[in-house]
Amino acid sequence: MQSANQAVLEAALAWLQRRETAVWLCTVAAAQGSSPRPPGSLLVCNAQGEHVGSLSGGCIEEDLMQRLRSAALPVAGAELVPYGVTAEQNERLGLPCGGRLQVLVQRLQPNRDEAWLEAALTALAERRCLQRRVSIPTGITQWLPVATHGQLQLLEAELVQTFGPQMRMLLVGAGQLSQSLAELALAMDYDVLVVDPRESVRAQWPGPAVPLLDGMPDDAVRTHASDRHSIVITLTHDPRIDDMALMEALITEAWYVGALGSQKTTEKRLGRLRQLGVSDTQLAALHAPVGLDIGSKTPLEIAVSIMAQLVSLRRGRRPA
Repeated sequence: MQSANQAVLEAALAWLQRRETAVWLCTVAAAQGSSPRPPGSLLVCNAQGEHVGSLSGGCIEEDLMQRLRSAALPVAGAELVPYGVTAEQNERLGLPCGGRLQVLVQRLQPNRDEAWLEAALTALAERRCLQRRVSIPTGITQWLPVATHGQLQLLEAELVQTFGPQMRMLLVGAGQLSQSLAELALAMDYDVLVVDPRESVRAQWPGPAVPLLDGMPDDAVRTHASDRHSIVITLTHDPRIDDMALMEALITEAWYVGALGSQKTTEKRLGRLRQLGVSDTQLAALHAPVGLDIGSKTPLEIAVSIMAQLVSLRRGRRPA
């Protein structure tokens, strides 16, 4: 599955390569209060009015593209454009109450900007991270590989942004809970795969159109979900399937490993994994029972609890 920012970068590169007369890359550089799209969101547009990506859901995009095409923003390099500063803007553009955005508008140039766009797309394809540093006075971009995602920074004369791969979620088991979890994860821009060695279960998959892998779960983890941008969650209740995935996932760099089951089931699982040679240090990384304890019972409620835990952890909040 392609990420939203990847689609923007691909469009920007394609327009530069066909020598469009004007290509602008717009980045949400800062947000205060309510914000429809988070900092780092991208939109690219050209002089013909074509655009890919989103900054706000529609209102800001229309105004910004109109200003660019009418030369109201004679951007040669890069320029910060504020939105939501006045009550009149909030009324006219429909910004959320109190919301303020700063959008960095960067005029892209053929030859000059093609190299960093190609480097960023290559990094994303190889599930690596790349940092983009834009000089606001000149619009020139410098880039370098980095190990992990970093917070977007708007400095006095520079925007620093990291492009990295989507978080990939490998779900072990093709049942109803996987369906609900896949639907929520896709809506939140995760790359979702489902593995289940049972052909009869895969044949009845009721969920969204995601890759359904037919191999063994440990092979799927090793091939598709072993890096630090990966999530592995076992959901079958069958230890012959779940334990294989967990044994492999817990020795990888996977960012999150979780297992469905009650506290009693979890204790039995931990005992089996210890007998199979998984160390206590490795087991400490296992989130089990998976998800936040919100009293969830139905598949959708459990899926909500899992996604809530992931959001909390990704935002740096470790729930009690």
